[in-house]
Amino acid sequence: MGREIINVQVRSAGNQVGESFWRMLLAEHGLDDEGHFQGKDPLQIARANVFFTEIEHPGISASKYVPRSVQIDLEEGVCNRVRSGPLGHLYRPDTFVTGNNGAGNNWAKGFYTEGAELMDNILEVVRRQAENCDMLQGFQIIQSLGGGTGSGLGSLILSKFREEFPDRMLATYSIMPSPKVSETVVEPYNALLSVHQLVENSDMTICIDNEALYDMTQRTLKVKQPSFDDLNSIVSQVMCGVTTSLRFPGQLNGDLRKLALNLIPFPRLHFLMPSYAPLFDPKSKAFHRWNVKDLTNAVFDRANLLTACDPRFGRYLTAATIFRGNISSQEVEQSILDLQRKNASQFVEWIPDNVSVSLCSVPPVGHASAATCLANSTAVQEVFKRNLAQFSAMYKRGAFLHWYTGEGMDAMEFSEAESNTQDLIAEYQQYQEALAEDENAEYEGEAEE
Repeated sequence: MGREIINVQVRSAGNQVGESFWRMLLAEHGLDDEGHFQGKDPLQIARANVFFTEIEHPGISASKYVPRSVQIDLEEGVCNRVRSGPLGHLYRPDTFVTGNNGAGNNWAKGFYTEGAELMDNILEVVRRQAENCDMLQGFQIIQSLGGGTGSGLGSLILSKFREEFPDRMLATYSIMPSPKVSETVVEPYNALLSVHQLVENSDMTICIDNEALYDMTQRTLKVKQPSFDDLNSIVSQVMCGVTTSLRFPGQLNGDLRKLALNLIPFPRLHFLMPSYAPLFDPKSKAFHRWNVKDLTNAVFDRANLLTACDPRFGRYLTAATIFRGNISSQEVEQSILDLQRKNASQFVEWIPDNVSVSLCSVPPVGHASAATCLANSTAVQEVFKRNLAQFSAMYKRGAFLHWYTGEGMDAMEFSEAESNTQDLIAEYQQYQEALAEDENAEYEGEAEE
């Protein structure tokens, strides 16, 4: 019996990544664009009900599988494009919730004014989806933190879900803004105000960085001018990898709560860095051979990381690896052990066995094997430091603040967001240095004796 997840995608980034994710799920579960099963392997459909609602029509032998998803935007454009696209007949028509005015890249509009007006409709649609579940496991929210709707309305949705469904898991796939791929000048404001909410309300935030995505597509996939489709394809591969152990029966299986329990040692430190392998130029596919050791090394390599920071400058608190394909568990355990021994200084030693392993025999479409890793590393503070520096530079001068206060927002919220992020960075730093302090204390104790 699968435990259901409701997918919520917000604004253009969320809906475009979501569309790519659903397209990949259809391929993995052997479903066509209408949601009818066309595959040969019964394993494909055994736990499809985690993300799909099965609808049986009397007189028709084939069931239709409908995504358990809600598409949200403060403008109609992107949702209309999804409706009229190839997957338009897949979604339930009443799961699109749109406004008319947009948020104009303003977090306060998404959180306080335009977004708040839509909230009742959104909760109504979500409640309807939740009532049709036998065992609702939680929610996954896809959002971008740079714009107004994804960050503002996304944060509001998160806080309302926390009130409405206090005992369910809330996981977010949050796309962090980056100066290299910047669309608007107020991105640091929107991002930091969202991080402030994510620290308090999210159970698990998977940080995806535009900068890392661009580097990856250009350097590894050899795409000179990456389009959003190229970037979304990588994000959806990671999302499929993360949810593999929920969607297919396999050895060492888990659900969202087990995943979070293994990954998050302290409640505020729930920002995870995803990585994926194999990633390579499609033209060179014939020249690659990926064994377990290669996959293990690749997912702990900076080149395959979807967050623009260097794990060598931090330490791994925990990590979860998910391997797919015909792979032996003994081989995986051994390769993980070898990697940890070789790079012992990068893993904290006060959490023993801090790399968990899940195995699934169903490989992703087009590959014989693949691996995904979610790492809780103190290096993620680089992302927050980068955003905080840009935020502080503008906030010190009060630049652009009138757009936010004009929507009824208190300037104090900016100070709170700033200090909360500073505390978060300090907390990561504290656990990164935990070992050194303990050793110093021992040395001091010995010296006194």
